[in-house]
Amino acid sequence: MVLLSLFILGALVKGQLALTLSECGTSFRRPAYTDISVYCGTQSINLAIQVCPVIYTGYNESLLVLNQIKNDPLCRGTLDATANPPVVRFNFPLRQLDACGSIFRTTSAPGTGIFSDFSNIQTVNISGVIRSFDPTIGTVTYNAELSYFYSCAYPLEYLINNTQVDVSSSSIAVIDNNGSFISTLSMQLFKDINYTTPLVIPALGVELRTRIYVQVIAANLTSQYHVLLDRCYASISALPSNSTFFNLFVPCSQDQFTTVSENGNSQKARFNFPAFRFIEQQNQTISTYYLHCITRLCETSTCAQFKQCNRRRRRDIQTTTIKDGLSDTTLITSGPIRTKAENPLTTKEEAVSSAQKDSGNGASVGLGIALAVLVIVGTVAALMAVSFYRKLKMLR
Repeated sequence: MVLLSLFILGALVKGQLALTLSECGTSFRRPAYTDISVYCGTQSINLAIQVCPVIYTGYNESLLVLNQIKNDPLCRGTLDATANPPVVRFNFPLRQLDACGSIFRTTSAPGTGIFSDFSNIQTVNISGVIRSFDPTIGTVTYNAELSYFYSCAYPLEYLINNTQVDVSSSSIAVIDNNGSFISTLSMQLFKDINYTTPLVIPALGVELRTRIYVQVIAANLTSQYHVLLDRCYASISALPSNSTFFNLFVPCSQDQFTTVSENGNSQKARFNFPAFRFIEQQNQTISTYYLHCITRLCETSTCAQFKQCNRRRRRDIQTTTIKDGLSDTTLITSGPIRTKAENPLTTKEEAVSSAQKDSGNGASVGLGIALAVLVIVGTVAALMAVSFYRKLKMLR
């Protein structure tokens, strides 16, 4: 780690020479929440970010971008090495047209305190974010993403006197882009349409055509997101990538026997289907397969739009990064589902006994037919002998 840090300190990035280790001193460390300070002035907003933690992460001041504006020199940060600790400073005016991409949002609320007689008190909030730009070319990077959010709130109604006017400011910090909601998702099987009684798979499997009710639910998840099933299918192997599979439903299409009762409308999705067997397992007493659902989280305002057929698309990745109100897909798998034959033999001994019994019955029927034929032949022979004897006696 020390060698890597020294290499970073000595690196040239976009022609900028980073600070030396002695200039950073104890400030050469991991980023912290307190690394940004915000000054909300009457003419401009001033931001200061400690630069040594930025260098520690693998960047320098030229790789910090204000509100994704890279080409405007007025929106770039400048290094102040005289400060203790050294900082990168950003300064931009409060005019909406040239505030370097800052977002202006005006809100209204009933007045309180000395403004309690006013039903509409407005406040303007000016906010934005400074993010790191990673120049790494390739598949992976070892640099964490840096995000410094700022916000200044200016009330638009004042009592003018000699008292000082305080405005709020905020400084929020660094994020690592590795969050996941996968732990909140689970799949459950039920035996009833009300989804109250869990389905317990017997050792010999469930009967064919038994309705299986499936629920994918998100627990302990912010209410901002709903559960949307992109595709649900069954496969013979627990690892579906290399196995025979059967689609229960895919975007805008479903098997005729599958019923989707809820999808993308809340933090649970529900569907049901009748138990079936894979033909590949037709010589087996029990057919075993696994249920998989490619699951997506979408913001409540975007789910309806994304369920439109012309906007659906399938993807194979298994992450849950939220972007533009929609998460990437992730795969949820159930335990094995077992179905049994219509009249299975429960043991090998039963099968052998049944075969022997059928063989014995066949031999008995054959013996009876042979005896009947012999009796008929004997009777005919006796009648013919009597007739011949009578004709011979009349000739004498």
